[in-house]
Amino acid sequence: MRGIFSDLTMAPLLRVAVLVALAAVCAVQGQQPGLLRVPDRSAPTGAFLDRVVLPVDNAGGFAGWWTVVSENSGVSAMHLAIMRHGKAVMFDTTTTGPSLSMLPAGNCRPDPRSVPPGAMDCSAHAVEFDYNTGAVRPLKILTDTWCSSGAFDPEGMLVQTGGYFEGVKVVRHLSPQITSDWREFPNSLADGRWYGTQQVLPDGRFIVVGGRRAFSYEFVPVAGQSNAQATPIPLLRDTTDDVENNLYPFVHLLPDGTIFLFANDRSIVFNPQNGQVLRELPKLHGGARNYPASGMSALLPLDLRRGERLSAEVIICGGAPKEAFKVGEINRFPPALRDCARINPSKPGARWSMDQMPVGRVMSDMLILPTGDLLMINGAAQGCSGWAFARQPVLTPFLYTLRKPRGQRFRALAASNIPRMYHASSALLPDATVLVAGGNTNSAYNFSGVDFPTEVRVERFTPPYLAPELLATRPEIDVASVPANGMKFGAKFAFRFSAPGQPVAEPDLKVTMYAPPFTTHGYSMNQRLLVLQVTAFKPEGQRYKITVHAPLNPALAPPGYYMVFVLVKGVPSKAAWVKIHH
Repeated sequence: MRGIFSDLTMAPLLRVAVLVALAAVCAVQGQQPGLLRVPDRSAPTGAFLDRVVLPVDNAGGFAGWWTVVSENSGVSAMHLAIMRHGKAVMFDTTTTGPSLSMLPAGNCRPDPRSVPPGAMDCSAHAVEFDYNTGAVRPLKILTDTWCSSGAFDPEGMLVQTGGYFEGVKVVRHLSPQITSDWREFPNSLADGRWYGTQQVLPDGRFIVVGGRRAFSYEFVPVAGQSNAQATPIPLLRDTTDDVENNLYPFVHLLPDGTIFLFANDRSIVFNPQNGQVLRELPKLHGGARNYPASGMSALLPLDLRRGERLSAEVIICGGAPKEAFKVGEINRFPPALRDCARINPSKPGARWSMDQMPVGRVMSDMLILPTGDLLMINGAAQGCSGWAFARQPVLTPFLYTLRKPRGQRFRALAASNIPRMYHASSALLPDATVLVAGGNTNSAYNFSGVDFPTEVRVERFTPPYLAPELLATRPEIDVASVPANGMKFGAKFAFRFSAPGQPVAEPDLKVTMYAPPFTTHGYSMNQRLLVLQVTAFKPEGQRYKITVHAPLNPALAPPGYYMVFVLVKGVPSKAAWVKIHH
């Protein structure tokens, strides 16, 4: 079989060929750090050209624009996270052989699966990417991060879990310093976590949930410690189809500290401290929503201005028919799901509220924008996840506006011209634009003779709220006025901003704080946006002083670094990084 089950090993002859190619590359490069030239891309095939581009909805004005910020990121960004020191971290799997980024001389990694044994891997499979300049710094990963998970701790360190083969029980740390590199802690996890989901908790700890044949969750141990056992979750076993359809389960921390868990087509709310299931929610009919039938999900923005009337809704959009992977084996690619469902999992008698996207999407990303609206981007209109199991790339992003009535929430934006299929990723940047990277439907870096060549180009998408005519009056946070000690739970938090060329009244204002996620396989883990209550607003000459009320507790906003935006008449500033703590 092809796809998720053929992912398990590389054929020995292919492995030898990869290592021979790698040795040749290292010899040519002299094992010097840096980037290799991108091979010539083959002429587009019929599958590459059979793409979905919807008419742009210009009724709302500017529909966004695309720019290529780099022709070569060195690795294809299967995994993507934005660090607080102004860089993105991108990494792939170590199984695909040579990347286009080289490790420094003398810093190659031993390849545990080489044939014959003892070969060294001189490729970098992770990079630090400067999204403003395109500069790339190679990072050294020892164990395989294929289809792994991650999240940021309260100090901004990326804590990363699982992967494949020798990496399946590994915990990895990447500190937010300019010169840092990965630290790895083998055999930390009780269960192997391949295609698992990681969630930060109110106390700053993490749980990692699910993964292939891992019907459980466990707390991520501190550096150097190991877990003896995990806590079973029967839902994960019960929702395992013959082609799974429940990997990378959707996990969201609710405002009361409980966990919403969705797998395949079913969901529960449970207590992460003891595993007790508190609530079973209605089945979401119509297909599957988790890998390989990869849909999208997010916790909708938490509007703290509502006080005790605060509600927490989960949205799930797209996915694939349950049989999509199975029929992909015989080159049939059914239409992706069009439905978009919302539920308040804490509400007694909760039911799914249904809507329809303009076209079905699978393997797409869902990002929360500073405005609180959603961006749906990347992916395909046919098939499912897996190496070559999808067709018809959807190049048109959708803007989903929460405040509009059902049936009117979707807007088609300006399209890219680069298909982003399996293993693509995206992330919101502090300047309120969106970084888009990755895409590799091949089991090695392949730029010719395939339907979808490996993608190492990096794009930036500018959303409609940054229309050219709005930039002259865009608000700007006075970063020097932001308290260096951050914000404390439940306390007032004041800073200053300017808004050139326009008067500002309090009704024009909104302040949001965004938790940067870890994105892979169409799911942005730990993504979270809160709308803060403004308690004071005062003009001060050419600037304004604004005071907001910080979230009351860490169940609303787990401790750590957030991007804080000021919006004036719907136009966001660049973000200030702010730490929230006790």
